[in-house]
Parts: sequence; structure tokens; C-alpha cells
Amino acid sequence: MRIRGELRKLGIRVSATAIRTLLRRSGLGPAPRRSGPTWGEFLRNQARGILATDFFTVESIGLRTLYVLFVIELHTRRVHMTGATRNPDSAWVTQQGRNLSFDLTGGGTFRFLIRDRDSKYASSFDAVFASDGIEIILTPIRAPRANAFAERWVRTVRAEYLDWTLVLGRRHLERILRTYVAHYNAQRPHRGLDLRTPDPRPDPVDGPPDGGRVRGRDLLGGLIHEYELAA
Repeated sequence: MRIRGELRKLGIRVSATAIRTLLRRSGLGPAPRRSGPTWGEFLRNQARGILATDFFTVESIGLRTLYVLFVIELHTRRVHMTGATRNPDSAWVTQQGRNLSFDLTGGGTFRFLIRDRDSKYASSFDAVFASDGIEIILTPIRAPRANAFAERWVRTVRAEYLDWTLVLGRRHLERILRTYVAHYNAQRPHRGLDLRTPDPRPDPVDGPPDGGRVRGRDLLGGLIHEYELAA
């Protein structure tokens, strides 16, 4: 109908059936927007200004479920984790939003925050980021791939550490996650970053100097290893 209206403005009168037939003959569908970025293209093109957030759960040794909220920067893969709780009510979730907003200050200009439609996200949580000029983008229902960066990080932290340890409680979980996140941001190379780390590091030399020694350090009971040149 819009095409018909545009033609009428030019003094051309044609039926809707004729327009539809011509569009089909030309291989054009009825959608008003026939081209544009896909979701993946949007994420790649806008990654510098996009954050993604999600919850994941961890079972403690006492069979109690703990909820963890985190945010990941899509461009740098840098992760921000605030804490864990057994009761992620609106007050707790909103406070974590404030903490994350403060943590992100000075880290760049972000325009979008991707999250799913989990009922644990209170409207006050969205308001925290809206006050910083960040638009909330909701993923479709039952579409975890729409938040793939956050989902991938959850798989990574589980595979590299959480699946191999017993969590004693909330404080223990917060302590080990802070250690892991610090390692992830500063020491863990990423294929998506051309084997660089989320936190910028000086470009490495071609090899260790003559007589140079590599020093290793074990973290989290030896499940995580870090390496650097000895001074």
C-alpha cells in the first residue's frame, strides 16, 4: 500500500494486485525492509559500544543454588562480576546494576546492553543503565544464541574451573570468581582478539632474551596457570 501511495503522489494510478505481481516477478518479498544488517552483523559492527549481561547458577556443597550476575564487553571481552546471592530479588539486582555502572565508568562509551527476558531483571535495573544513556536490548524468547557472548563466557568459566571444584558457599564463590575474572581479563589469550588479552598488554618480543626464564604461577588450586618472563 505504501508503494501505491507513493505512486499516487506522482499521478500514477496502479492497483495493489499489479504492484504485488511485479514485486514477486522481481523476486522481492513483501517486507518493508528487504535488506539490512543481520543480528551477527549488528554485533560485529557495534561491538565497541555493546555490553551483554546474564545470570548463571552454581550449586554449593550444601546443595544451595547461588545466582551470579555479570557483564561482558563485546569488543574487548572484558568481564565484570559483582557478586553472588541466594535471593536475586529486585533490590539486589538493582544494586548490582549500580555497582556495574560505577565499574564501567571511564571504560568507554557504551550504547547498548543486551539481556534476556528473565523476570529477575527489575525495571529499576534497566533504569540504572538508561540514566547512563545505555539502551536495553531484549533478546527473543528462548533464543540463547542471541546473547552468545555471555553464554560463551559461562561455558568457559564452568569448563575451566567451576566444574572442577566444590563451592563451599557464597563468600567462597565470590572469592574464586574474582580470582578467575582477574585472570581472564589480564592473562588469558582469546582467539577472537588475535590471541590478546582483554586488558591491553605490551606487545611481546619475538622470543625471550638469551638466558631468559619463564616463570609460572598456579591459581585456584593449580587449575589455572599463568606464565611470564622472570625479571
